[in-house]
Amino acid sequence: MTADRPLSVVLAGGGSAGHVAPLLAIAAALKAQVPDVRLLAVGTASGLETRLVPAAGIELALIDRVPMPRKPSLDALRFPGRMRKAIKESSELLRKAEADVLLGVGGYVCTPMYSAARKTSVPVVIHEANIKPGLANRWGARYTKWIGKTFETTKLGQAQWVGMPMREEIVGLDRAATRQQARAALGLDAEGPVLLVTGGSLGAVRINKTLVDSLPALAEAGVQVLHITGRGKAMLDASGGLLSAPGYRQLEYVDAMEQAYAAADLMVSRAGAGTVSEVAAVGMPAVFVPLPVGNGEQAYNAATLTERDAALAVLDKEFTPEWLRATVLPLLQDPERLQQMSERAYRSGIRDAAAKMASMIVRAAR
Repeated sequence: MTADRPLSVVLAGGGSAGHVAPLLAIAAALKAQVPDVRLLAVGTASGLETRLVPAAGIELALIDRVPMPRKPSLDALRFPGRMRKAIKESSELLRKAEADVLLGVGGYVCTPMYSAARKTSVPVVIHEANIKPGLANRWGARYTKWIGKTFETTKLGQAQWVGMPMREEIVGLDRAATRQQARAALGLDAEGPVLLVTGGSLGAVRINKTLVDSLPALAEAGVQVLHITGRGKAMLDASGGLLSAPGYRQLEYVDAMEQAYAAADLMVSRAGAGTVSEVAAVGMPAVFVPLPVGNGEQAYNAATLTERDAALAVLDKEFTPEWLRATVLPLLQDPERLQQMSERAYRSGIRDAAAKMASMIVRAAR
């Protein structure tokens, strides 16, 4: 950044919405603080960033996806050469962008980008979404003091607790005031309880199956269902058409999740860091079904709200139609308890994380 050139920031991260959403929220906050900022996002061809980043009006560059090998294999032998190539590509992107700062939010693309930034003396700013940091951010954190984290208990270098960066449409949402408008936009009836079910941007087979098996009981209880299945995971009937049932509305993906939060009385979902943070920010009563793989971070994410009686959680293997009927249905019919959960969740929410990360980026560039 010089007197005759605006601030240039390269944004690295991608894969799932859990990486892309905070990246875009930070980008929007940067534009608000530094209107002439130049932005370039870097991702891979297989991630959601290929659709979401251009849709946000940000230029996107792609590099090869280079996952770290977990065991001896042919890929492990090829890894050093592939990583060197990715670092070279990353260095060239930083040079062409005249980057003043690199922001990384995690994912495969970040390891070569962090390495390239270190080689080219570009300051690195990191945001870590999860309680247990991923490999890329653990690597990058060794070489920077500019780190923000979503959860207070996350241990990563000199990280500051800032919360999860989220879009203004989320952090500024008034669920009660926009309820009727949101229901109309999503094709739901204005009256009666609404259950929102989602497995995240990539979907969740267990959640989808349990819900479908529970539709008769939900319909009998007068519950409307908004089911966000995940891309490529549409629920089909025996004839191969989209599944249809009384009170059941199915969508593969919703860009404006604030509408879904406003329309619903209760949500059933995975417990990704972004989802848990949004639930708190908007005061959404929730039942979490943590993903039972990886390093168990989703169970830890969920605990930040379940320990405050702001949400419920159930093991993936125990999320059955019987459990849903015994637990979710009575909760949907208890407005007082739902209101208490909503208030507790809202009090736990952090709604200015994107602005804090944008300010950190500006400071790192000086």
